[in-house]
Amino acid sequence: MVVALTGARIFDGTHILEGRAVILDGARIVGVPLEKDLGAGLKRQPIEGLLAPGFIDTQVNGGGGVLFNDVRTIDGIRTIASAHRAYGTTGLLPTFITDTRERMIEALEAMQDALAARVPGILGIHVEGPFINPERKGVHNPAYMRPMEDEDIAILTSLQQGRTIVTLAPEKNDMAAIARLAASGVLVCAGHTASDYATILEACSHGLRGFTHLYNAMPPLAGREPAVVGAALDSNSTWCGVIVDGHHVSDASLRIAIAAKGKERIMLVTDAMSVTGTDLTKFELHGRTIYRRDGKLTTEDGTLAGSDLDMAAAVRNAVNRLGVAVPDALRMASLYPASFLKLDHELGRIAPNYRASLVLLNDDLTVQRTWIDGAEN
Repeated sequence: MVVALTGARIFDGTHILEGRAVILDGARIVGVPLEKDLGAGLKRQPIEGLLAPGFIDTQVNGGGGVLFNDVRTIDGIRTIASAHRAYGTTGLLPTFITDTRERMIEALEAMQDALAARVPGILGIHVEGPFINPERKGVHNPAYMRPMEDEDIAILTSLQQGRTIVTLAPEKNDMAAIARLAASGVLVCAGHTASDYATILEACSHGLRGFTHLYNAMPPLAGREPAVVGAALDSNSTWCGVIVDGHHVSDASLRIAIAAKGKERIMLVTDAMSVTGTDLTKFELHGRTIYRRDGKLTTEDGTLAGSDLDMAAAVRNAVNRLGVAVPDALRMASLYPASFLKLDHELGRIAPNYRASLVLLNDDLTVQRTWIDGAEN
């Protein structure tokens, strides 16, 4: 059915437009004409606020009471996506963290089922570990960490559709493995790594595409050794995910990263856990209790364990804490992750032939409504 969304300001991915309508035909956008030029017979749906491309979250461990590692099923994936939809996320990659090979296989099989079933909002899977460095383990279980083997590469390249992100420590894996993954279409990121600058640059030459939660679980930039953070900011061919929650990284460090890297290579992520969309105050992760308090998720000893963040809050924090302009913050939550995922030809803009995955925001950037492929949720 063809319908025109009217009455809202429209952020099309480049500019904020006034007096325009967005015409949807099923799952696609077919036009963004002036409202005054709409035909009299066209069905109109009046809306108010700021209509923007839907948010894309490339790192989300859970939501709606479900942790992907624990519920490796299509229903678990559906629950996670549904929980985040309320916060403007219309595209996400459920993230499976360090665990056994058997459970990793189950997670990928569940994702294949979800993609085949076209679960709304699911773009693929993010496998974060176990090919990471115990020295920078964060809350990941070091008992499961190991170098990548040929069997793992076969598993990680098994999805027949969608996107696969793999976060690994380059210093713990062969560069040939990175090259093989990248050649197969896997988006390889460095994270939970103790690598030096030179090793990261070598990994980039073999296909490394990004950095997982910049600054966290990696050595910082120093005068004589730029390390992972320095390599991330110095590289012009990679993207960086950042957690803007006021706990994972200082606001000043994030502003420095944006200034050095450029906004177009920075993408907002949540690293959200099962508590998103619930009133849960704690949950279990690999047998450890994680507590939700003071706007963050931590173990008993204070180690951060994901975030108590959603994408709409990340956008607001980028604007209010970092001083990022609203259009830039919206791009950091939509167009730039779409570019990282090689999906910017169909997501991240409000333009003809793009998918009708949209978020309607109030003036304070809270979410009113969402659409995924033309269907309101």
